[in-house]
Amino acid sequence: MEERLKKLEKLKEQGIEPYPYGFTRTHNFRTIKDDFEDLSQTEKKVMSCGRIFTIRGHGKTIFATLGDESDKMQIYLRQDKLGERFNLFKLFDIGDFIGVKGSVFRTKTGEITILVEDLTILCKALRPLPEKWHGLKDVEIRYRKRCLDLIANPEIREFFKERTKVITLVREYLDEHDFIEMETPILQPIYGGGEARPFETYYNALEQDMYLRIADELYLKRLIVGGYEKVYEVCRDFRNEGVDRLHNPEFTMLEVYQAYTDYNGIMELVESLLEFLVERAVGSHTLTFVDKEVEFQRPFKRIEYIATLNGKLGFDVFSADEKKIDEVCEASGIDHKMITHGAKIDKLFTELVQRHIIEPTFVIDHPKIISPLAKTHRNDERCVERFELVVFGVEIANAFSELNDPIEQRKRFEDQLARREAGISEIDEDFIEALEYGMPPTGGLGIGIDRLCMVLFNQPSIRDVILFPQLRKEK
Repeated sequence: MEERLKKLEKLKEQGIEPYPYGFTRTHNFRTIKDDFEDLSQTEKKVMSCGRIFTIRGHGKTIFATLGDESDKMQIYLRQDKLGERFNLFKLFDIGDFIGVKGSVFRTKTGEITILVEDLTILCKALRPLPEKWHGLKDVEIRYRKRCLDLIANPEIREFFKERTKVITLVREYLDEHDFIEMETPILQPIYGGGEARPFETYYNALEQDMYLRIADELYLKRLIVGGYEKVYEVCRDFRNEGVDRLHNPEFTMLEVYQAYTDYNGIMELVESLLEFLVERAVGSHTLTFVDKEVEFQRPFKRIEYIATLNGKLGFDVFSADEKKIDEVCEASGIDHKMITHGAKIDKLFTELVQRHIIEPTFVIDHPKIISPLAKTHRNDERCVERFELVVFGVEIANAFSELNDPIEQRKRFEDQLARREAGISEIDEDFIEALEYGMPPTGGLGIGIDRLCMVLFNQPSIRDVILFPQLRKEK
C-alpha cells in the first residue's frame, strides 16, 4: 500500500487525476471478440476499459490483461507507439482500472489483443489483491469480502446473475398468469404469518415498538379481503434466530395468494411454476445436488405427514403423551427442551422423514397444532390442509388452504399465545377484523428463493446463494 500511495502522488504531481469522473467506452471486451473480424479489417479504433489482472514487461513492450464484466482482454503497449505515455504505465498496478484506445489484432499465438495508442487511469487501487487472489478459496474471506470473491472467481459473478434470473422468471410466470405484485410493510407493529423470533426496533415518530417482518402473509391476505384475487410479493423477511446451512436471519421469500382455490390448486401452481423455472433457469429437468440426482418434472410425489411419521415411530403421534415424545426426541438426538409439543413433533418429522426425501415430494396434511393459519382438514379435524415441497431433504415451499373463519382464527391465535414461551405477545386484532369483513376461499404459498437457488444450482449452503450473508463481526 505504501508503494501504491507513492505512485498515487506521482500521478498527481504529473497533473493526472487518479479518480476521473468517467470514460467513453465504445466496446466491451466480449463485443471486441465477437466483432473482431470487422474491427481488424477496417482498422477501426476501439475505446475500452477494465481492471488490470496481469502485467508482463519486456523492455520497451508490455503485455497486460484487463477484465470487465463481460470478459478479459489482452492489451499490448509499445514505447515507440506511446512515447512518453509508455512510462505512465509504470505507475499502474494489478487491481487498477484503466481505459485504453487502439486497434485490435491477433498475436502469433492467436490471442485477440488491443494495440494501445493511448491510455488513462480510471481508478488507482490502494490496496493490493490478496496473495493468490486468482485462486481464492478461503470460505471465510469469500463471505466477508464478497467483492474479492467476485473479482477472483468469475463463476461466482455468473452464479449471482443466474440467481437474479430466477427472480425475474418467477415474476414473468406469475405476471403471465394474471397475478399482481404488491408491496407490504417491512416494519410492522405486530409481527405474524409464522412462528419465529423477530428483530425489534423503535419508531420515534409514532413512539412505539416495531418489528421487522417475519413474513408478509397477513398483509397480503388483507389484499384478498380488499378485492384482489391473485397477488404476490418477492420480499425480504427477517428472523432473529440461528444460522446454519439452511437458515440465514435475512432471506428472500416469494409469497402468493389466490382467491377461490385451496391447497390442491396451489399444488398444481407449484408444479407448473417450478417446472417452468427449472426448464428456463437450468435448461434441463435433471437436477444434481451434492451427490444426488433427480428428475424435476410433474407430477410430484405425495406423502401424508402423520401416516409417514407414524410409520417411522411405530406408534400414533397423536395418541402419544409428552413423556413418550420426549423419549423419542432424546433417542433421535433432538434437543426438546424449551420447545412446544408441536415443535417436538415437527423436529421428529424433519429428522426421521424429511431429511431422507430426495425426489420432489409434497408432504401433505400437517398437524393443526403447528399450523395456526391453515384450514382444518375436511376429513381429519386433527390436521390442516397444508403441504410442504421437499427435495434433496430441503423444504423449499409451504402452502395452505387459508383459514378464513375469523372466529376459528381468533381461537387458534389464543391457543398459540397460551402455549408459547417466546414469540407473539398479542393477537393481531386488525387482521382478525379484516377477516370479519370476509375473505373468500384462498390458497396461499411461500417459496424460499434462497433455498430454491441452492437446489437449482447445486449450492450446499445458503451462504453460497446470498451475496452478503450475515456473519459475526470481526474482532
